Amino acid sequence: MEDHDLLRYSRHILLEEFGIDGQAQVSAAHALVIGAGGLGSPAALYLAAAGVGKITLVDDDTVDLTNLQRQIAHTTAREGQAKVASAAEAMLAINPAIVVEALVQRADDDALSRLVADADVVLDCSDNFATRQAVNRACVAHARPLVAGAAIRFDGQLSVYDVRDAASPCYACLFPPDAEFEETRCAVLGVFAPVVGTIGTLQAHEALKLLAGIGGSLTGRLLMFDGRATQFDTLRTARDPACSVCAHRPA
Repeated sequence: MEDHDLLRYSRHILLEEFGIDGQAQVSAAHALVIGAGGLGSPAALYLAAAGVGKITLVDDDTVDLTNLQRQIAHTTAREGQAKVASAAEAMLAINPAIVVEALVQRADDDALSRLVADADVVLDCSDNFATRQAVNRACVAHARPLVAGAAIRFDGQLSVYDVRDAASPCYACLFPPDAEFEETRCAVLGVFAPVVGTIGTLQAHEALKLLAGIGGSLTGRLLMFDGRATQFDTLRTARDPACSVCAHRPA
């Protein structure tokens, strides 16, 4: 590690649990971030600042004025620009030593199969149920840890689904693909800006711990955030042996 890197990442290196070895693992890692909006913005910025060697961003949307209340990777000057390009510009301004791959496309099954296979950790920062299910299927198929977050109004949730752990549920164990969930979007119900910042930052927090191999993850737990009361609650989760996505893997 060069002297410049030792200085840039010194506050991580000073952490006994992290150290040079943890930073080296982070710097050699590849993170895949699905969505460059409210959750993806803080997640991607923190991953970039921490020095994740390669970060792939996937989003087919463009920056709109209504995004700027909460999507902190974007600016007024970049309205109309692809969100992944805007976020990449912000990330590289923080840390020009990393590689950012900005893909303006939908996260469909074919693309996800290829992208997830090449990543060390996946962050689902999308805003719709179909994409979350598609990301989960790819993570199960390629045995990649998934850090999934969601936020609406004043509420947020976060968990880690890591099928490398035989006891870990996948996303579909908790939210079956054939279940009927009311699709809720910020454009309809609104969202308190710091809630997406809180959940997106925690997604980066969990992803960096996984990459550095430190601490315990949220595997087997669902973190619920009530932004009105500023209160966190944790629910225990379990693998569903009848899950349509992950039931085939060893118990």
